[in-house]
This record gives sequence, C-alpha cells and structure tokens, in this order.
Amino acid sequence: MKYMLLIYSDESDPRSAGSPEDMAGHVALAREAISHAAYVTCDALQQTPAATTVRVRNGEAVITDGPFAETKEVLGGYYVLDCKDLDEAIAYAAKIPPAKHGAIEIRPIMEIPGWDEMIGLTSPAPAAR
Repeated sequence: MKYMLLIYSDESDPRSAGSPEDMAGHVALAREAISHAAYVTCDALQQTPAATTVRVRNGEAVITDGPFAETKEVLGGYYVLDCKDLDEAIAYAAKIPPAKHGAIEIRPIMEIPGWDEMIGLTSPAPAAR
C-alpha cells in the first residue's frame, strides 16, 4: 500500500531550514527506501510565503496569498512510499529528520480503480474472450 508521509514543522525554527545533518538523514532514508523497493517520490516545499490558496465561491476563483490556514506547524515536504503495512510506514516516518522537532503525518493513499485509464494515462485492458 502506498502512504504519504507529510512533514510538518515550525518555519520559524532554524532546524526547519534543512541543516546538513538533516539533509544527510533525508538522503539516507531515501536510499534505504530505494533499496527496499519502497521509494516512490519525495519533495520539499518552499516556505509558506510562496504559497497561493485557491477557493471557488459562487463559481468564481478567490485567490489569496499564503497557506490555507494560519498554524505554527506547516507542511514542508512529503514522501510517498510503497510499504507492506502501516508499521513499515511508521518505521520510515520515525527516521525523517524533522520528526525530532516537528511531526510526520502518515496517510494511506486511496487507490481509485481504473483511474489511470480514466485520465488517459494507460489504455483500458483488452476485453477477455
């Protein structure tokens, strides 16, 4: 099952900027996940001043600068890992460096049957004869 590991930290905390020690931890975690065929992707996000939020109200797009909500801990990045179970996802989450000063939220990714075909990414399977 695929899990998204969402990395939350306080942007005002100097540790959220990605120290060389933290970067080494991220590289080690990614390499471990790759070696166990669990790695799907990961990315860091720019800080909240670069965010734009879009809401549609009465058919009109309402655009605001900044994140959706004012909170101390903000989404700073994510991993998507293909794990055998939640326990494996938890073990990986505990190794993400910001877990020491922030929080890692683990969310199972919902599989939508036929999605790739619906969006034209793959062709439908040929009908059985």
